[in-house]
Amino acid sequence: MDNLCHTLAGAACARAGLTRPARFAAVTSMIAANLPDVDVLVFATDIPSVAFRRGWTHGILAQAVLPALLAGVMLAVARSSRQAHDPPPALAPLLALSYLGVLSHVFMDLLNNYGVRLLMPFSNRWFYGDALFIVDPWLWILFGAAVVLGTRGRLRRARLCLIAAIVYIVAMMGSARAARAVVADAWQDARGAKPAALMVGPVLLDPFRKAAIVDAGDEYHRGAFSWLSRQTVFVDSAVKKNADHPATAAARQDPRVAGLLVWSRFPFWEIETVPGGTRVTVRDMRFAAFRGGGFSATAVVR
Repeated sequence: MDNLCHTLAGAACARAGLTRPARFAAVTSMIAANLPDVDVLVFATDIPSVAFRRGWTHGILAQAVLPALLAGVMLAVARSSRQAHDPPPALAPLLALSYLGVLSHVFMDLLNNYGVRLLMPFSNRWFYGDALFIVDPWLWILFGAAVVLGTRGRLRRARLCLIAAIVYIVAMMGSARAARAVVADAWQDARGAKPAALMVGPVLLDPFRKAAIVDAGDEYHRGAFSWLSRQTVFVDSAVKKNADHPATAAARQDPRVAGLLVWSRFPFWEIETVPGGTRVTVRDMRFAAFRGGGFSATAVVR
């Protein structure tokens, strides 16, 4: 999810009074809700960003260690800045909010189609929820309402907003699972075979509509499904993978291409003859429709 959503979720947990009052509670909760994204520092290095993101800092080891480290730091800050009239700082609420923030971050990231490597550093496997769009204004509204109400002392209403957000998330998870089964059946009915791989994911703003990517072997097809019409529509035009092209095999050896393939879920290759060789560009179908073509890596094979 985007960092505005994570920040609002952390603030909402603190403002709704999920733990007993503590100094630096809100700040701790908001930092914890963004802490796994410390891996954005990879952009300052030469490491392919998608090969590192949502790995080490989102895996089970980080989920166990990062909250404890943050709580310790915030407790030290609270003690060093304590005035004579302030209550003594307490570790328990800071630790609870730290774990809640970090775990909520990983959980919400898991629910979109970008993916999370939950088992890092023990396994590089990606997990995908395909339930929430990576930017979800509905969650902004629900978490934001909880923050505003909690700030005004209306804890019951703030908690109801949090519950509404949880209900929305659970509903989207159920919707994603059910829609995937419907689209898979529709593809098999239309083509007489099961898809090699399938993604049925959310779209921006419309919780009743889904976007589909079907792996048909040597090509991909796009589709759309709506709960309102109960119809599944597949686009006739296909995107060739070009995975068996001779230039593709050579391009895989390029570090930038190899880095993107660590993350890619539905890769396809664009082949273009250029002076001195062949330009090979790899993209991912999940983000190919975005402006600029989404994430990509290019190598020239001579």
